[in-house]
Amino acid sequence: MLDPQARALLDMILALGLPPVNMQTVVEARQNYRLRRTFTQPDPPEVQHVQDHAIESGTSRITVRQYRPMGSNSVEPLPALVYLHGGGGVIGDLETHDVLCRSLCNQSMCVVLSVDYRLAPEHRFPAAYDDALAAFEWAVAQAQALGIDSSRTAIGGDSAGGNLAAAVCLGLRARAAQPAFQLLIYPATDMRATAPSHRSNGQGYLLTSDAIAWFYQHYLAEPADDADWRASPLLAASHANLPPAMVITAGFDPLRDEGMQYADALSGAGVATEYICFERQIHGFITMGRVLSEADTALGLCAFALRKALKREVAPL
Repeated sequence: MLDPQARALLDMILALGLPPVNMQTVVEARQNYRLRRTFTQPDPPEVQHVQDHAIESGTSRITVRQYRPMGSNSVEPLPALVYLHGGGGVIGDLETHDVLCRSLCNQSMCVVLSVDYRLAPEHRFPAAYDDALAAFEWAVAQAQALGIDSSRTAIGGDSAGGNLAAAVCLGLRARAAQPAFQLLIYPATDMRATAPSHRSNGQGYLLTSDAIAWFYQHYLAEPADDADWRASPLLAASHANLPPAMVITAGFDPLRDEGMQYADALSGAGVATEYICFERQIHGFITMGRVLSEADTALGLCAFALRKALKREVAPL
């Protein structure tokens, strides 16, 4: 059964006649995604410190926003989470995920580093992957200046951000700087979009099959890119020797099954993995705490998993 709060949200969107993302221009979709946060997201909590950093990614410069949690010791190196926002690789930015990053920061007692990676179609695949990889390596290299512990630095994201986080873990596997943990929130893991949930949940639950096709058409440089593990981490030849993971999915999400398949691939390769499906929820729910109560539950689980994995003091749920 769909969560009644989610049903009410979907009914409101339908009543307002809001156009689906695939019926909008890229500019309109970005503007409307930013606007939607004022209706669905809680008020932003205070954190101890926020600072934007400009970093190099190849020949481009991107922004990484640093959040330091309330009540933290300004001298002690803290665990950290490099966070990659959702939005299909086309929409979303530092502002659309500001509340989520602030909340994760305070609840996990981690420094959160939110990455404003380049978006398609101006910058198609693999630009976002390159930026995500560069951001993680920058965080590790600048750990002392950032006040973080490079050995306790995780990577995570939601939707397209979860896709990037999973791919970066694969890309870093042979390098010295590797994430201590991966937090994958309803991640896209197979851009071929063939899992059964794409059919069962492809219409009527906010993220539709048509919207997914719109995102991927803008994101991929060539149709054949959907077989590249940097775009579809589920298709990597091996998932062994990757960081421990938590994978969260939503029951009424077209991406549900490929998230579960990725968790199974990690577990099958011997990676310590926790998988949780919020059976009554829709894609994107974790950012909608103003209207969906289970968003707070999911957020708390993510913070708990980070504290546990990065060896902070863990209070019971």
